[in-house]
Amino acid sequence: MASYRLGVRIGNWLEDEYAHQDLLRDFIRKREQGQLLVQRLARLQENIFKRVELSVSSDGFVHFGDTVLLMNPDNKPSDLEGTSEERDPEMRGDVTLAVDMEEVSLYSDEPLQISRGLSAVKRVDPIGRNAFCIVSVDGSAVGEPLRYGQNFLLGTKGGVSDKLFYLASDHKTFKDFAKKSRLQKVFLTAEVSYLALWQAKSLDPQLRLEHEGFPVPADTKIIITHCYTNRNLAVPRTFCVWSYFGREFEVICHNYLDSHRVEEDKNHWEIITANPGPEDGTMLDRPKAFPE
Repeated sequence: MASYRLGVRIGNWLEDEYAHQDLLRDFIRKREQGQLLVQRLARLQENIFKRVELSVSSDGFVHFGDTVLLMNPDNKPSDLEGTSEERDPEMRGDVTLAVDMEEVSLYSDEPLQISRGLSAVKRVDPIGRNAFCIVSVDGSAVGEPLRYGQNFLLGTKGGVSDKLFYLASDHKTFKDFAKKSRLQKVFLTAEVSYLALWQAKSLDPQLRLEHEGFPVPADTKIIITHCYTNRNLAVPRTFCVWSYFGREFEVICHNYLDSHRVEEDKNHWEIITANPGPEDGTMLDRPKAFPE
């Protein structure tokens, strides 16, 4: 009879009521400030998925100041070739370099910040997170063509930032390496330094010396090499990362060479520009010309 006294029951009810009131006040405060998880996620989606206009290349070359996509094309000619992982449909298709959303914190009251990590996404339409700008470091004017062997920067705002952050890399150490592959990682930095310098190289290693100094063509397979470490930008599709928007691929710096010392498709990139025709979109959307 004495185990269920009225005072104990009333006390517990009051504590629960006070706790509920505190939760309600915290909910109303966060909703008014736009800090609810659903509000932050919606704002993030609005920013990173906002369409970006790519630059049109009137002469077929890449220029300083151009806004472009960096695409690793799907080079597998047949579903019967490669390992079982490489034949997986989820691993196939063109992917573009993008800001990694895995590291963006939606649980902090601080304003959304651009992630310093990068990934490859199965989107070839230009949006906030996968649009990059070709930036000069040697005084070349905006509009001048980028040339093979010339240092340049790759800048992005990621759909979140108001200023450019630059693609960079550095030698791996015992403590600092890519999470999945444990190879040399790539990251974004606000500082312009030797860690953020890159060069475009001809896909054919036998023609690289001959092509040195020639303009880099748009929408053509090239190699993108990190100047400081002499490692190539790569997407090994067997290493995946997860974000709020699904499975994506890890991006690293590593030289994948076949038996002939030629770079494999993991190191192949195309700098994608806008379609100059009335169809709009990117050059990937441009109708193919058929021979008469």
